[in-house]
Amino acid sequence: MAMEKGLYQAPQGIMAAQEPPLEIEIVDPEEVKIGIDGQTLLDIKPEEDDEDEEDEKFNANLAEEIPESLLQTIASELIGLVDADVAARKDWSDTYVDGLKLLGLKYEETTEPWAGACGVYHPMLAEAVVKFQSEAIMETFPAMGPVKTKIIGKETQNKREAAMRVQEDMNYRLTEQMSEYRPEQEKLLWNLPLAGSAFKKVYFDPTLAAK
Repeated sequence: MAMEKGLYQAPQGIMAAQEPPLEIEIVDPEEVKIGIDGQTLLDIKPEEDDEDEEDEKFNANLAEEIPESLLQTIASELIGLVDADVAARKDWSDTYVDGLKLLGLKYEETTEPWAGACGVYHPMLAEAVVKFQSEAIMETFPAMGPVKTKIIGKETQNKREAAMRVQEDMNYRLTEQMSEYRPEQEKLLWNLPLAGSAFKKVYFDPTLAAK
């Protein structure tokens, strides 16, 4: 039976568009090997990992690349800024040193009125510091732990349970895992009434975590 020609011809070029493009791969002859059965084997070389090289460049010591003259300029500027900071807080540091002296905790070899004479200070300031420390540590570090959560917004059962999990986990870490947390807190509270201000910076110490 003869095939009748369609009334509508397909647009020219549509078949060519449907055909996948022909890909040609040129193989290095040095990488081609012939197997025992006569089949061609390709020695595929792994791509070079550039991440290690990029990390080395990122972590490189810039001081080895900067000219010596520029390094001296940077060092001089840094030393000047440090000296300016020390001079700006000189009054505060002198007050702190005088406070330690009044506490009677500084050992001095007295020469007045005679050599080896005993220096006596009133213990009132030391008692006030110790009392402040003891009361503050009980407030900031109670028996149940220093962390207490607070829900912001509408309270739901899921939020209450999540807040309780966070509170229990943080208190466990600060009381059991971070054994240095409370002693450091007590030192901070002892210095606070004498210095007038105290700051705490919490960071991860891998040497303590490995123990």
